[in-house]
Amino acid sequence: MNFFSRLFGKRGEADSKVRLLGKLAFLEVDVHNHLLPGIDDGSKSVDESLELIKGLNSLGFSKFICTPHIMDGVHPNTKSTIQTAYQALKGALAEQNSKVEIFPAAEHMIDDGIVPLIERDNLCVMPGGYVLIEMSYLSESKALFQTIKDIQKLGYKPVLAHPERYNYYHYNFNMYHQIRDAGCLMQLNLLSISRYYGVEVKSAALTLLKSGMYDFVGTDLHHDRHLAALQEVVAKYPVRDMLKSCNILNPTLLDHIKHDSSKALG
Repeated sequence: MNFFSRLFGKRGEADSKVRLLGKLAFLEVDVHNHLLPGIDDGSKSVDESLELIKGLNSLGFSKFICTPHIMDGVHPNTKSTIQTAYQALKGALAEQNSKVEIFPAAEHMIDDGIVPLIERDNLCVMPGGYVLIEMSYLSESKALFQTIKDIQKLGYKPVLAHPERYNYYHYNFNMYHQIRDAGCLMQLNLLSISRYYGVEVKSAALTLLKSGMYDFVGTDLHHDRHLAALQEVVAKYPVRDMLKSCNILNPTLLDHIKHDSSKALG
């Protein structure tokens, strides 16, 4: 029995799907996902990307800032590889006459590989001059604050992806304040408000929400299992109300997307 049948009963399955339509439209833009095909641990093909986009679109997202990993030795993406995948997906969307808009950027791991990208001003920047960064889940990067400063020196605004998922901060909440005081923004993974990543991650996410510390929201969608879990979250949680404690900037990116699309990864 699928999720909707369990939650609502067979008779209400169709109705329940209708109830989910557009529930996340107030966010306008998904700022973090792995929809570009075949270049990291996200979508494996253009067809898969189209299906995932279809599912997210039904929830209300119409614009996507695509952020594949740039991770030294694991996902060694460059502007060129990202641009190639972006053009393939963009072309497929055009063939479908889709009104969905995508924009290429990246999720930069703070590792040895990010240093030359900063030195050459070769980061994959999101619309509005934001740069998405992440750390290992296993250990804190000692270069975090230096990386924040270096990105700011280039005139960009660093955004730390899913801070709630860094377990080593769960018992040192002051670190989140230090990161924000350094001028780094924070992005929530929507799945984190459930127990998808575990109880401790959910607890951290809710605490950060209540403290008004998030600036952006993303799906961090990789595959159809994430999509199904996201649908459950939307069905179970009052997402819009939960985000009211934060000044969420996703909708402010709309004008930037229009302005920056012509120079994407240029």
